[in-house]
Amino acid sequence: MTVAPSLEEVLRVPVELGERSYHVWVGPGVRHRLAEVVPGGVGRVAVVTQAAVADAGITVDPGVEHRVFITDNDEHIKALGTVEELCREFAQWGLTRRDAVVAVGGGAVTDLAGFTAAVYHRGIPVVYVATTLLGQIDASVGGKTGVNLPEGKNLVGAFWQPSAVLCDTEALDTLPPEEMRSGLGEMAKYHFIADAGLDSLPLPERIARCVAIKAEVVAADERESGRRAVLNYGHTLAHALEAHGGYHLRHGEAVAIGLVYAAELAHRAGRIEARRVDEHRQVVGGYDLPASLPAGADADGLVRLFSRDKKAVGGVTFMLDGPDGIEPVTGLDPDLVLESLEAIR
Repeated sequence: MTVAPSLEEVLRVPVELGERSYHVWVGPGVRHRLAEVVPGGVGRVAVVTQAAVADAGITVDPGVEHRVFITDNDEHIKALGTVEELCREFAQWGLTRRDAVVAVGGGAVTDLAGFTAAVYHRGIPVVYVATTLLGQIDASVGGKTGVNLPEGKNLVGAFWQPSAVLCDTEALDTLPPEEMRSGLGEMAKYHFIADAGLDSLPLPERIARCVAIKAEVVAADERESGRRAVLNYGHTLAHALEAHGGYHLRHGEAVAIGLVYAAELAHRAGRIEARRVDEHRQVVGGYDLPASLPAGADADGLVRLFSRDKKAVGGVTFMLDGPDGIEPVTGLDPDLVLESLEAIR
């Protein structure tokens, strides 16, 4: 059995939030160091994971009494009914406000378990062991938790920061190719937010760099009152594609299409030049991700879904690239919005 490196031997990224600051550790086998990051004084830990994670042999030991709660796979677990089921199971086991939750898996698990931890006993500590690329570079960092409604993604949630995050790069070897592609879509986003040279780094360093970019944004705007919205670049169309439900796209694939759409819309709005649009297509293509609408996509239906996006407070809001960087833009001509969708068909 390979001995996991110590926490001092792996990449570490701080998330600076005053008294609620924490660290993200990135490296092979770091999940085996879980007991070292569970908050002191915790007597019991509820480990929430998915069947696919357990079937892959990914297990953890928090170093205290614990029970494993296994959910189904895929995005559908992010529902209020699942939160109630977990809370009831926690209560029946006797989990108290002095105990903690550990989420092991990808973004769906961290979103679900994080929100459950935020509302159980009005908030108990949570630690994330992220085992997918998407979970490591996005969902596990920043404190956004939530579940979906039939009307849209992540419409019910809370800001609840974890006590620590372990990004186990060894676990990535267990992922099917389509799950890795999902994470690459979010990784492509970071190229345009802050680091055009991201693809020159080895994967563990690339993951840590993405975490560092997000951590810096979160530290400046924890509750998305301004700058943090930049992390939603490409997500207006992505969430509409996912909410439609008929395209069978993974989150990162939807984001990749959303990035190209945002670039096309920014170009047609006179904010960026055509070569910047080409750059978006090249980065997305370099990750072998889709850049066009799915076959048969209903453009009018997607536009209607834009109004349900969480950024839509004063009308449909898009995060668009421009001379001053990526920023929110409202009041765009509806014909322009539709025309840009047709441009990526």
